[in-house]
Amino acid sequence: MRDALVAAAFQLFVERGYEQTTIDDIVTLAGVGRRSFFRYFPSKEDVVFPDHEQCLADMTALLEASGDEDDPVARVCDAARLVLRMYAENPVFSVQRYRLTKKVPGLRTYELSVVWRYERTLAEYLRARFSARRDGTLRADVIASAVVTAHNHALRAWLRAGGQGDASAGVDHALDYVARAWTPEPSPAAEAAEEDEVVIVITKRSTPMWRVVRDVEAGLGRG
Repeated sequence: MRDALVAAAFQLFVERGYEQTTIDDIVTLAGVGRRSFFRYFPSKEDVVFPDHEQCLADMTALLEASGDEDDPVARVCDAARLVLRMYAENPVFSVQRYRLTKKVPGLRTYELSVVWRYERTLAEYLRARFSARRDGTLRADVIASAVVTAHNHALRAWLRAGGQGDASAGVDHALDYVARAWTPEPSPAAEAAEEDEVVIVITKRSTPMWRVVRDVEAGLGRG
């Protein structure tokens, strides 16, 4: 029934236009009652984006399953690929939605709110992973924004092309660009250990200073 409502809605959106189509029109074409519509969709806008809630739940589950050994930047890139997979599973529908959203300002606003929820989900995960860093919150928010921007740049290029070509190749290229820009750095503990490294050199009082310096450099691995 859910799929039938979506199919009926988009048929009417194409034939009559989004603003001219009512919920009564949709349920009449689908052959169900208004109560059935609201069982699946809180509003007419939601029928345009029927799969984002499940995708957001899948993204959250993927991030929650992440372990400390996982690269957090690679993890959020993988989470973003779930959104691409959702679009790529039905190219015709995705292209129709993209074209419809461009024409209707209210849908564009709704879409932006959905994108913000994806970005917030990524940022919250990264904030937890970078909590030990002094700049952890800033780093998390910037990376989350970069991942979403890169993903959407490639996704929209594919949609503008009518859903033709390999969508994953473009998104992979864009996300790899972000990953390279944010190569994992040593953890704060490792950085602190490196900063606090102590080298002890035992030498005679009469040893020339240049030789002491040489021995210290050798102890630091710079020789």
